[in-house]
Amino acid sequence: QVQLQESGPGLVKPSQLLSLTCTVSGDSITTNSFYWSWIRQPPGKGLEWMGAIGTSGSTYYSSSLKSRMSISRDTSKNQFTLQLSSVTPEDTAVYYCARVPFDSWGQGTPVTVSS
Repeated sequence: QVQLQESGPGLVKPSQLLSLTCTVSGDSITTNSFYWSWIRQPPGKGLEWMGAIGTSGSTYYSSSLKSRMSISRDTSKNQFTLQLSSVTPEDTAVYYCARVPFDSWGQGTPVTVSS
């Protein structure tokens, strides 16, 4: 059974870099045909797909976020990482990692952007 776990800071100051890591167990991020994705949900709003990384390392980003974000991976640790730069309070959200086709999700980690 695949499990995903997000980790990272719960509080980030405006203009800083947000970095979150998703640790995957029960599956390998380098095999099969799955993609590994980041999704977020701001307070009172719906889910927003942010981007994904494939088993070959290819990356795909939301057009609205691609100028500020990147997704990378550490295959030795079976982890993939989200980096979001120049954060603002509008980036406050619960951040999830998931295996595409979104059949497995992490529990989510809340991130607040505030000074």
